[in-house]
Amino acid sequence: MAKVLLVEDDPSVRSVLHGSLSDASYTVRSCRTAPEALRAVLDEPFDVMVLDLGLLELNGLDALEMLRTFSDIPVVVTARHDEHEVVRVLASGADAYLVRPFSVELLIAKMTAVLRRAVSGAGCMRTDVLRVGGIVVDAAHRQASLDGSRLDLTRKEFDLLEFLALRPGVVVPRGELFKHVWLQTHRGQRTVDAHLSWLRRKLGESAARPRYLHTVRHAGIKLEAPKVLPEGTGRRLAPEALA
Repeated sequence: MAKVLLVEDDPSVRSVLHGSLSDASYTVRSCRTAPEALRAVLDEPFDVMVLDLGLLELNGLDALEMLRTFSDIPVVVTARHDEHEVVRVLASGADAYLVRPFSVELLIAKMTAVLRRAVSGAGCMRTDVLRVGGIVVDAAHRQASLDGSRLDLTRKEFDLLEFLALRPGVVVPRGELFKHVWLQTHRGQRTVDAHLSWLRRKLGESAARPRYLHTVRHAGIKLEAPKVLPEGTGRRLAPEALA
């Protein structure tokens, strides 16, 4: 069973969750503060982190941003519901968001979904190297390059690029991107658009002048290699050729 790092500063909530997850056969280590949790991730491997956003000494959002500088551990964030907060948390690298109060059953369901995606991500489907024009996505090593130069992508930017690279030329609705990349089903267009903007910047393009990432109005996004013009296309004709 998976190894869980539980980060919760409320002692009663921490005790209940620790006991319930242990009863469900998870191996659980509990932390009261974000610094303690960050040290724990450095000290030993975990399969998933459950992170309370409202920590006191160092809030969960800051801890998440620090975590993502050195670890890709899947993270389920627990916090009150706030649409702007959801967007910030997912943009900072969370894999799922759980509104408090919540049941242990719902937490386990979220963890299972996140872990399932992490396992499938390590499976044979992702061992292939994907190529779309000059973009190369090495799923096994979680690396991507453009025209031979390595791309410095965040975890979600890589996941987004990989998901689209698996479907070259296919228009993918934003809702589907949010569902499969962020494992969320509520409105997430702002989150998707923000990550697409960052990804475009790293690909050296923009929404107004796309090269690989194309927006299809009212439909979605597609990743497509630039069209190669046939030799001679676009050349200016000599005046005598027009006679």
